[in-house]
Amino acid sequence: MLHLRVITPADRTDDVVRLIERTVGTTHLVVLPGAARDPAGDVVLCDVAREAGDELLTGLQRLGLADSGSIAVENIDLSLSRRADRAEEEAPGESADAVLWEHLVEATHEESTLSVTYVAFLTLATMIAACGVVLDNAILIVGAMAVGPEFGPLAGISTAVVRPAPRLALRSLVALLVGFAAAMALTAGFSLFMDAVGLFSEGRLEADRPNTGFIYAPDWFSFVVAVLAGAAGTLSLTSAKSGALVGVAISVTTVPAAANAAVALVYGDTHQTLRSTEQLLLNLLGILLAGTLTLLAQKWFWSRQRERTRGPAV
Repeated sequence: MLHLRVITPADRTDDVVRLIERTVGTTHLVVLPGAARDPAGDVVLCDVAREAGDELLTGLQRLGLADSGSIAVENIDLSLSRRADRAEEEAPGESADAVLWEHLVEATHEESTLSVTYVAFLTLATMIAACGVVLDNAILIVGAMAVGPEFGPLAGISTAVVRPAPRLALRSLVALLVGFAAAMALTAGFSLFMDAVGLFSEGRLEADRPNTGFIYAPDWFSFVVAVLAGAAGTLSLTSAKSGALVGVAISVTTVPAAANAAVALVYGDTHQTLRSTEQLLLNLLGILLAGTLTLLAQKWFWSRQRERTRGPAV
C-alpha cells in the first residue's frame, strides 16, 4: 500500500475527494479542512493500493495540484486493516507488477545526473577493471561491474523515450557519454602511472588471458546477455526490487570493456581498443533496447488493466 498526503486549495478539495472515492483500490480517506499553511489549503490523506497508485497520481496532477498544492507519496511497510486488504483485492493486477511512472522518472532523474560522485564511481570502477584485465583477474572484473553506476543513465534514456521527457533524455545521454569519456581518460592516465611504477606492462595485456579475453571479443551472446540484463534491470526499478540491480551490473561488460579499451590505447593496441569499444557499444545498445521495450510492454499491460476496471470504477 501507498500513503498519499495531498495539499489542495479549498476550492478543489471536493474534486480531489471525488477522484479518490471513484478510484478502485483506495481507502482510509481523511480530509482536514484548512490544515495546510504553506501552501494554504486543505489536507487530504488516503491509502491506495500500489497497483492503483499511478492512475490516482495522474488524476491528481490533471487537477493541477503539483502546481497549486502538493502531492507526497510514501510506502506503507505495515498496514493492519481489513479495508486495506479489500482495497488491494479490488485493485487491478498485482502490486509487484505495478509501475509508478512518476516515481520511475524521479528515480532515473537522480541516478542519471552528471555529478562528481557519479563520475567518481564510474572512474573507480573502470580503474578496478583495468587492474583486472592486466592481471587477468575475473574477481576484479566482477567487482568493477558491481561498482559501476552506468545503469542509471541507461534507464533514464529508456524512461524518457516511453514517457516523452526530452530533458531527462538529454541529461541521461550527457551523463552516459561524458561519464564514460572522463572515466576512460582518467583510467588511461592511471595506466600510464601503473606502467611507470612497474605494475602494468604491455606483455601482461598482450598475454593469453583466459579469464578476461571475452572483454574484447564481442559476439551475439554479448548482445543477448545485455538484452536480458536490461530487461531484468528495468523490472527491478519498476517493481522496487533494487536487489536485482546487482545481478544486472555483473551481467554486462560495459565498465570492463571501457577499461580494456583505455589500457589498450595506452599501449597502442588498436585491435583490442576497437574490439573493446565495440563490446561497450554492443552492451549499451542491448540494455537500451531491452529497457525501452520492457517499459513499453508494461505501459501497454497497465493500460489494458485500467480499461478492464474503468467501468466498475466509474
